[in-house]
Amino acid sequence: MKTRIALVAAAALATALAVPAAAKTFKYSTTGDVIGMDPHINNEGPTNAMKDNLYEGLVTRHWDLTVRPALATEWAQVNPTTTRFKLRAGVTFHDGSPFTADDVVFSFDRIRGDQSDMKTYVTGVKEVRKVDDLTIEMVTEAPDPVLIQNLSLFHIMSKSWAQKHNTLLPLRGANAESFANRNANGTGPFKLVERVPDTRTVLLPNEKWWGKPEHNLTRVEFKPIANAATRVAALLTGEIDMMFPVPLQDVPRLERTAGVKVLQGPELRTIFLGFDQFRDELLDMPGSGKNPFKDVRVRRAFYQAIDINAIHRVVMRGASTPTGLMIAPGIAGFDAKLNERYPFDPEGAKKLLAEAGYPQGFPVTLDCPNDRYVNDEAICQAVVPMLTRVGIAIKLNAQTKGLHFDKIGLKEGRKTSFYMLGWTPGTYDAHNMLFNIITMSSGPGSGAWNSGRYSNPKVEELTVKIASEMDAEKRKSMIHEAMKIHKEDFGHIPLHQQALAWAVRDSIATIPQAANDAVMLKYVRMK
Repeated sequence: MKTRIALVAAAALATALAVPAAAKTFKYSTTGDVIGMDPHINNEGPTNAMKDNLYEGLVTRHWDLTVRPALATEWAQVNPTTTRFKLRAGVTFHDGSPFTADDVVFSFDRIRGDQSDMKTYVTGVKEVRKVDDLTIEMVTEAPDPVLIQNLSLFHIMSKSWAQKHNTLLPLRGANAESFANRNANGTGPFKLVERVPDTRTVLLPNEKWWGKPEHNLTRVEFKPIANAATRVAALLTGEIDMMFPVPLQDVPRLERTAGVKVLQGPELRTIFLGFDQFRDELLDMPGSGKNPFKDVRVRRAFYQAIDINAIHRVVMRGASTPTGLMIAPGIAGFDAKLNERYPFDPEGAKKLLAEAGYPQGFPVTLDCPNDRYVNDEAICQAVVPMLTRVGIAIKLNAQTKGLHFDKIGLKEGRKTSFYMLGWTPGTYDAHNMLFNIITMSSGPGSGAWNSGRYSNPKVEELTVKIASEMDAEKRKSMIHEAMKIHKEDFGHIPLHQQALAWAVRDSIATIPQAANDAVMLKYVRMK
């Protein structure tokens, strides 16, 4: 199952074959810092993209998002639940230690640790066993149609390095002060040489990388710049070579600026809102003994109170695709027939609230990041008056992504009533969305980011079956059924897929813009 939806800017079509001797420092910026270096925690897009430059899996993603061999050179099924992988010979970690099957077995045990955010990528795997130093077998609980798709984010870590630095288990969260979260030792094309959280991350090429470099970089400097105007100014003055996302209001100006190019295209990430559907008493209503979000009429009222077309037109300046589904076109399992949204109907929303016993509304806090998604805080600011209009006493709590993800995630016990999140299925398959966001008991690790703990028994049952159904048509039919049930439950409020907008200076010769919004340094070339 290979996804071929990807976007490559015109700048990426030029390929310079000779590697100049001059220093080629690539400096780039986005809204917030990567959350940490540990390969087995912090399952967040920009953080995973940075880790991908340092660590590798058995397979990797090309910029067109197809799967390519990496630390495994080949693989074959021994039986329906066992896949044998031949490992790449002669590979070393950044500290010079050799890569062997022992590191794969160790990494499998580590990624399944209690505090791992990344265990979802090996959830169907029962065992990884060593055959010899360069061969392993991966045994799944059942036939797994997306096993290989998952493995690019199963990053392999050095067993000896983890032992030496007492980092045998991952520690979750933005403030996890483990050695592995501040340092890195992978096999990837770049190595970490400096890490100053919230200030800069510096990488150098791994001169002993097993692959043939397609980049010509001699140094990489990543600098988070939260303020949009400051980020644009840094690009215009040449302080950085590339920035993302471009503030939508600045796209026309930058397109007219000599020496700057704006790269745009669709992203596979869906931005949505979720509700606490688990607690008997909403955190925002202490002493009431009530949780309005347990009532589907309340959830539908919130959905129909939100004018997604106004958000598309005013907040996103047309650079979004409103959606009725939790997955984007290009994700395996997408059904265009289910993608139509329920109508914007504030008067109907008021009636639904009254029917549910809340004619005067109720208080609730909307938790929102302010440095993660395109116009994230602005979207939430637009939602507030829309819900106020139907009687909801809503407050906005916007904060940096590290604090936001800690609050709505497992670290602080999903302490949220109403929240924003975005998700790109890492496998580019609908099961990833179902497993991580829409179910709670469809297998070990399910519901990792189901912050409102939505659960429907039929959806749980279907998701378990989807995980091992090898017949493509049957599997697709079950995905559509699960997505339809979730949609009719108003389990979440899907908003849109945001558009990618990167800006690059003419110092860059080649930079591919993948539909997962990842900066893949191994393909970047400077002039």
